[in-house]
Amino acid sequence: MALFQLYLSIFFSFFKIGLFGFGGGYAMLPLIQQEVVYTHEWITVSEFTDIVAISQTTPGPISFNSATYIGYKAINNTGHGTLASIFGSAISTLAVSLPSFGIMTLVVTFFFKFKENRYVRAALFGIKPAVIGLIAAAGILLINRFNFIDYKSWLIFSVVFLASVKKIDPILLIALAGLAGFILY
Repeated sequence: MALFQLYLSIFFSFFKIGLFGFGGGYAMLPLIQQEVVYTHEWITVSEFTDIVAISQTTPGPISFNSATYIGYKAINNTGHGTLASIFGSAISTLAVSLPSFGIMTLVVTFFFKFKENRYVRAALFGIKPAVIGLIAAAGILLINRFNFIDYKSWLIFSVVFLASVKKIDPILLIALAGLAGFILY
């Protein structure tokens, strides 16, 4: 595939993900995985899982972080150089953010006019369960047969979960979980 065609394919794929990825970054993960792992085969399931893990620990929305890294890997995995790969990451990040930017511009323009409308309030209330389901689906997709989570991972998860319930600083928890992973593995 020619580089320009690959850029276009990356742009339209991530634009579609950004357009239909309701509920934020975690809800977008199943869409991203379907598109980049199964439909286009730009990366492997194992690479996708690694990308999600890295994207969770870096600042910013997970969908933007993963789009940036996947854009880079998609170009790089086809044998193109670093500069072309960096451009691929910029294209994917721009594409995933354009729909939300456009939609939010429209919503903000009209929200204050219709925020007390009972139909608008009902629609926003009805979206909540779907968002929770999409986030749960993203978590389930990350536990796959190629990357089974062992008891050490469950131990780290359990300790971090309980500590987060106790309102311990999340940045400290990320650092300690990374240290625990380094020691245990």
